[in-house]
Amino acid sequence: MISKGCEQCAKGGKMVLFVYGYCDQRDCFYCPLGENRKNVTDVYANERRVESDEDVIAEAKRMSALGTSITGGEPQEALERTCRYLELLKDEFGEDHHTHLYTGITGGRENMRRLSEAGLDEIRFHPPLELWGDMHGTEWEEILHVAREEEITPAFEIPGIRAEPEFLEFLDEGAAEFCNVNEFEMSDGNYRRMQEEGFELQEGHMSAVEGSKDDAILEEMASHEKVYFCTSVFKDAAQHRNRLKRMARNVRREFDEVTDDGTLVYGKTYASPERFEDLGVPEEFYSVKSNHVEVAWWLLEDMIEDDDIEDGEIVEQYPTVDGTVVERTPVA
Repeated sequence: MISKGCEQCAKGGKMVLFVYGYCDQRDCFYCPLGENRKNVTDVYANERRVESDEDVIAEAKRMSALGTSITGGEPQEALERTCRYLELLKDEFGEDHHTHLYTGITGGRENMRRLSEAGLDEIRFHPPLELWGDMHGTEWEEILHVAREEEITPAFEIPGIRAEPEFLEFLDEGAAEFCNVNEFEMSDGNYRRMQEEGFELQEGHMSAVEGSKDDAILEEMASHEKVYFCTSVFKDAAQHRNRLKRMARNVRREFDEVTDDGTLVYGKTYASPERFEDLGVPEEFYSVKSNHVEVAWWLLEDMIEDDDIEDGEIVEQYPTVDGTVVERTPVA
């Protein structure tokens, strides 16, 4: 089973809104949060550092967002801020803009009521690992019913550390709507702690943990009709790539080429802008910057080959607001 929120993620249509970097669950050795996001109060919409509400709206429009996933840290520890952004997104994009929130605490009825009134559609609970298998009859069972009563879809989202039948019991009992199991991963933020716990990277893989796809997890949990096993490859090849493609289509200039990976490719040269005018290059094929000219990459190659200009480079970069460059290829 795949939820509406996951359907939108698969299409690259979910904006990631990081609202708060602090979290009381400080002993989670597997927390992937990077040092630049940990224990900060900054807000990020995708890669954009948010300075105003307009930044959030601009980023959502940049990628033609279908919805927003709210994360942290712990979003419930910044409830006022979280609710304000939920209201902002719903007011701007309407009720069809699907929202889900990741949380590692229960929060209680008042939090569920406020989140529901602000427009939250779905909440994904991540109980502390030490409680797995012992949650029936606790606040973790109660909050599932409370969230549903407040018209928020309750679910679990957990790392694939081990198969845990109790999550399946909650699904079969109708308390939780679905459970996402994420392939267990190592990141810059948790690598040292993960190694201390005895985990190692899967051979030939950049992030997946050795044994994270073992039979117990796949057979006992992922075969359940209400469980979705999300692999690290899918996150990169589908979710991230499709989000970049959505952005690229929106921000590309007439002369930018969009690759299959969702990056933008163009040419760059320090030749004089007047040279382009003298050669009669149509304005839609180049853009004059403060100290260089950006141009269609194929046109740059032709101009250098014909000795119209001396040299330049082909640039490949992300369509994100920070414009991270992936590769530079000199042309001379």
